[in-house]
Amino acid sequence: MGERVDLTPAAADLLRRLVPAHGPVMFHQSGGCCDGSAPMCYPVGEFKVGVRDVHLGDLLVDGIEDVPVWMSGPQFEYWKHTHLTIDVVPGRGSGFSLEAPEGVRFLIRSRLLTDEESARLNG
Repeated sequence: MGERVDLTPAAADLLRRLVPAHGPVMFHQSGGCCDGSAPMCYPVGEFKVGVRDVHLGDLLVDGIEDVPVWMSGPQFEYWKHTHLTIDVVPGRGSGFSLEAPEGVRFLIRSRLLTDEESARLNG
């Protein structure tokens, strides 16, 4: 997977169920209110990525197109020293993310980058 972002097998399985119904998808995480701290999953093209947004990488999931992951620039400043893993847990979030009707929600699990990862990614 990406050097900055990854996903769990459960999240990959959910994406494989969402894509046939919604087409190619993408994630965006902002630092806003509501579920802004959760990764939001949208059909590609339904969320306008801003000029300050940072492309964290693309998730490679067997059977579907690569899934780009974006984060707002200001949020990235807080998270640039972390590796993020997108997971899925039971329960509904309060946002517009595609998984909401499934009774589950995506969430971020994070860990600090190693010194080597940080040097490579943050130069």
